[in-house]
Amino acid sequence: MENELMGHSAFHEIAALLALAAVVGFVGLAFRQPLIVSFLIVGILAGPSVLDLVRSGTEIAVLSQLGIAVLLFLVGIKLDVKLIRSLGTVSLMTGLGQVLFTSVFGYLIGLALGLQPIESLYVAVALTFSSTIIVVKLLSDKREIDSLHGQVALGFLIVQDLVVVLAMIVLSAVGIGAATDSAGTDIIRVLGLGVLMLLLVGVFVRYVADPLVDRLARVPELLICFAIALAALFAAIGDDVGFGKELGGLLAGVALASTRYREMVAARLAPLRDFLLLFFFIGLGATLEFENLGPQAFAAAVFSAFVLIGNPLIVLAIMGALGFRKRTGFLCGLTVAQISEFSLIFVAMGVTLGHVGSDALGLTTLVGLITITASTYMITYSHRLYALCEPFLAPFERREAYREEGDRGIGHDAHPDVLLFGLGRFGTAIGLRLQRRRIRILGIDFNPDEVRRWRDLRFDVEFGDATDAEFISTLPMRKARWAISTVPIHDTGVTHYDPRLAFIRALRDNGFEGRIAVASPRGIDAEQLMEAGADLVLDPFQDAADRAVDLLFAGEAPERIPDPAEEGAVASSS
Repeated sequence: MENELMGHSAFHEIAALLALAAVVGFVGLAFRQPLIVSFLIVGILAGPSVLDLVRSGTEIAVLSQLGIAVLLFLVGIKLDVKLIRSLGTVSLMTGLGQVLFTSVFGYLIGLALGLQPIESLYVAVALTFSSTIIVVKLLSDKREIDSLHGQVALGFLIVQDLVVVLAMIVLSAVGIGAATDSAGTDIIRVLGLGVLMLLLVGVFVRYVADPLVDRLARVPELLICFAIALAALFAAIGDDVGFGKELGGLLAGVALASTRYREMVAARLAPLRDFLLLFFFIGLGATLEFENLGPQAFAAAVFSAFVLIGNPLIVLAIMGALGFRKRTGFLCGLTVAQISEFSLIFVAMGVTLGHVGSDALGLTTLVGLITITASTYMITYSHRLYALCEPFLAPFERREAYREEGDRGIGHDAHPDVLLFGLGRFGTAIGLRLQRRRIRILGIDFNPDEVRRWRDLRFDVEFGDATDAEFISTLPMRKARWAISTVPIHDTGVTHYDPRLAFIRALRDNGFEGRIAVASPRGIDAEQLMEAGADLVLDPFQDAADRAVDLLFAGEAPERIPDPAEEGAVASSS
C-alpha cells in the first residue's frame, strides 16, 4: 500500500512539473528564448525556495541521469572520424585558443572574486563550453548555418564538445584518485577497463553495427528502442567500472556513429533528450536556495559579463590573427557568448565527486541563465549589433584578410552589367540565363561552397554579404545596370530588421545609381520594398506560374474570365 501511495505521489508530482514546464515554456516562447532557459526557470520555480514541488528525489534523479546519458549519446553519434578530420585548422585553432584563454582568464577572475582554487578551476572550465544546440538552432533559423561564420562557428563548437569529453575523462580519473588511498592502482584499473570498452566498441563498429542496425531499421521504432537501451547500458557499465555514466553514454553514441542511420536516430531522439533534460534542470533547481544565491549575485554578474563580452573578443582576436575580416570574427564570436548544458553537467560531476560544493553549481546556473538569455538576442540581432560596434573593431582585422581572399573568384570583369547577390538555385538560374544573353555578371554570396561552385563554372564571383555596407563599397558598381538580390528570406522573429532593406540601403548609401531587384517569396512586403528604393520585386513562385501558363497556352488567344462581381450583378438583375 505504501508503495502505491509513493507511486501515486510521484506520478502527480511529475504531472505537476510537466504542466509547469509547459506554461513556462509557452512564456519563454513569447520572449523567443531557447527551451533550456525555460527548463532552468522551471527547476528554480519547482525548487524549495518557491513552490517546493520536488519530493520524489529518486525518480527525478533516475530520469535526470537517463537524460544525460541520451545527451552524451547524441554527442557521440556525431563523432565519426570523417567529421573530426574535416574540422580544419581554423576551427581547431579557434576552438582550442578560445578554451585556453577563457579558462585562464576565468580562473584568474575566480581567484580575484575570492573563490577557492578548485572552485575557480571548475567554474573557469565550465565557462569555456558554449551550447551547440542553441547556436545551431539560432543560425539555422537565420539561414546562416552555411555561411562562412556559421561553418567556422560549427567547427569550433565541435572542438569544444571534444574538449568536454576530455575534461570529463580527466575529471573521472581525478575523482577516482581522490576517493581512495591507492590512487595509482585505481586509475590504472579504470584506464585498463576503459581501453577494454574502447576495444569492444571497435569490434562492435567493425563487425556488428552495420548489419545489426540494417535489420533493426526495418522497424524504426525498434531501432530507437535499441539506441536508448544501448545508451543506458553503456552508461550503467561506465558507472560500474568507474568512469561515469556520461562517458558510457558517449561511447554508446560512438558505437553507432559510423552507421548510415545515425542521422535518423539523432533526429528521433532529440525530443526525448529535451524531455529528459527537463528533469536534470529540475534536479538542479531543487538544490538551489535563494538565500544562498544572494551572495553569489555579484560573482555571477562578473562571470556573465566576461562570457558575454570577453568570449566574443577572444574569438574576434584569434580569427583576426588568423586572417579573417572583423565582420566574420565578430559574428563567430557572438556564438560563444553563453555557457551550455555541458557546463552545468560538468560542475554537477564535480559536486558528485566532492571536489566543489553546491555553491559552485548555483553560481554556474545563474551564469547560465544570464548568458543564454542575453546571447539569444545577441545572435538574433547580430547584424544590427555589428553595425553598432563596427567603428571600434578595426584593431581586430589585418590589413589583408587573406583567409577570405582565398574564397574570391577568378579575377572578375572591372565593369559588370549585373551584380547578383545570392547564388542558390534561383540565383544560379538567373545567372545562367543572363550569361546566355552575354550579359556580364558578378555573383556574390556569403556561402563559401556556393562561391567555389560558381568559380568552378567559370563565373566571375566574390565572397561577401549583401547586407555588409563596407563590403558593398568595394564592389565595381559604377557601370552596373542592375543589382539583384535572391538571398532567401525567412522569419527569424526579428522585428524592425529586414536584410533586404539593409541591402537596398547599403547600395544607395554607396552611390549605386542602377536599378535594384529584390526577391520576395509570395510577394510579401513588396510595397515596403518598393518604398525603400527597389525598382522591381521578384516573386519566384508567381513568376514561375505565369511563365508556365505562357508555355502551356503559347499562341492561343486568352479567354476573358468573367469577374465574379459581374456574375453576381447579372444574377441579381434577372
